[in-house]
Amino acid sequence: MAAPAWSDTIRRLYLSGAANQFILHGNVADRLLIPGGSGPTTGSLTDFLTKEQLRRFDIVIGFELGSGVRVLAGEELFRQIAPPGNPPTTPAQVVGWLDHFLRLCVNLRGLAPSASGTPGVTGKNHAIAIVIGAADLLFPVAKQVRDYELNSMASVVRSWSHETHFLEQHLAVFLLTEHLNDLNRLLSQNPRAALVEVPLPDEETLVEVFRHFADRFPMALRDFADRPDFPAARLAGATIGSIESLLKQREYAQTSLGEADLSDLKKSLVEKDAQGLIEFLEPSRTLDDVHGSDAVKSWMRQDLALWREGDLAAMPMGYLLSGPVGTGKTYFVECLGGEAGVPVVKLRNFRDRWVGSTESNLEKIFGLLRALGRCIVFIDEADQALGSRDAGLGDSGLSGRVYSMMAKEMSNTANRGRILWILASSRPDLIEVDLKRPGRVDVKFPLFPALDATEAYALIRALGKKHQLALPKECPGDLLPLMPDHVTPGAAEALAIKIYRLVKVGGLDPLAALRDCLGEYQNPIPETTMRFQIGLAVKEASDLAFVPEIYRHLATE
Repeated sequence: MAAPAWSDTIRRLYLSGAANQFILHGNVADRLLIPGGSGPTTGSLTDFLTKEQLRRFDIVIGFELGSGVRVLAGEELFRQIAPPGNPPTTPAQVVGWLDHFLRLCVNLRGLAPSASGTPGVTGKNHAIAIVIGAADLLFPVAKQVRDYELNSMASVVRSWSHETHFLEQHLAVFLLTEHLNDLNRLLSQNPRAALVEVPLPDEETLVEVFRHFADRFPMALRDFADRPDFPAARLAGATIGSIESLLKQREYAQTSLGEADLSDLKKSLVEKDAQGLIEFLEPSRTLDDVHGSDAVKSWMRQDLALWREGDLAAMPMGYLLSGPVGTGKTYFVECLGGEAGVPVVKLRNFRDRWVGSTESNLEKIFGLLRALGRCIVFIDEADQALGSRDAGLGDSGLSGRVYSMMAKEMSNTANRGRILWILASSRPDLIEVDLKRPGRVDVKFPLFPALDATEAYALIRALGKKHQLALPKECPGDLLPLMPDHVTPGAAEALAIKIYRLVKVGGLDPLAALRDCLGEYQNPIPETTMRFQIGLAVKEASDLAFVPEIYRHLATE
């Protein structure tokens, strides 16, 4: 087994002397494959560090808030060096005790061999490692500058990364946290510490995982024993722990996984791991199901052809869909995802009232997106969700921090060809200009309501088919004058449901029910609002070819 890239980064930084303190963040609570003489096993990140990363160290000490201090490796040597008695249990005392132990090791190194009377203890530079799990619980962000105890504990741990005698000692310190934003700033912003992200398992890693699991869960993986790449490709984005838990249940029930199960399993596993921060969609519709917008669909299909061929030079980083309320922006994205054959990830409410929680939620979302492979990320109501550069003091700067994190991730060129960002808004003028610039949003598509009475009828008829309403293909002449202006897909859907109700309750035929509905119809969107939002969509369009002729004059007004 090849070492994970993040593990190799740690090795290079440590052996070169560039860093001895490592903050591991991201997917730190997952299970990992640990190489072994009789084959790999699965274990926690702490197990991986102890058995693989630090296997040549003399002493490895672990500390977590719940379990306290544990000697993970080298217990005999530890008992020769450590002060007598059991280690303390409270966090502040433990940090002081660890600092005392490390300074004791430094002093013993400077003594003549056997000066202590214990052979092999003095005069040697013992390799010592400290692994602190859930470091954000022990060293959380200080809510006040005068939070002396928290800051003093963090300051002691930070000193292990830059004091000369610790740098001369064979010392490695690991701080494990899911979210960097939850860790005390003295540690997370320490220039002498290396920030190392532990990513969600990619497809290549999952192939190795399924090879290992094929022996442990022969019944559950009966159909994939000889082709581990198949479930690995379809479950990319799920954690190893969630996959292992699923296979244990299947093995216990003696039921095997099938190809048809994988899409639903990926959706459930990923949403569970994401803790409700995203909604995961595997669309079944295509752009053929979108009524109208032919110029927009043609451009999107050309982009998808480039995406499939891997020709990414002209592949956009993102789209903006703008148009009045009810023009089917969400539906359009689902159809695009089905056309592309990739999942659609819809960001849910990632904002939180607790300090730092929103930023932590975004960290988790970004880590998940990088592991999914090709996907579409959909942000609805982008004018509200993305924050703003200058949010003022009303939200303690949260909106500005959200804006900064989103802007950085959306412009990350490593995502080109992997993530297609799609923003949707009826008020694109409220989205920060920097977020809409090329390199983040390269193409801006306007969506419009029906252009005339004939198109409005065709839209109502198309949506009526979902409810088995047999309306004639051509609109009867007496109905055309009754068709309202600016019928959107949302309004047409509401009309189709009302027609269906009249057919079922009133016993009318569909055409008579439609005529009855149009007689007292009121547009759900005020006319002034509709015209205003149409004007915004026209001005926002990146190419007038996307704008119908009847609206192009709005571009210059």
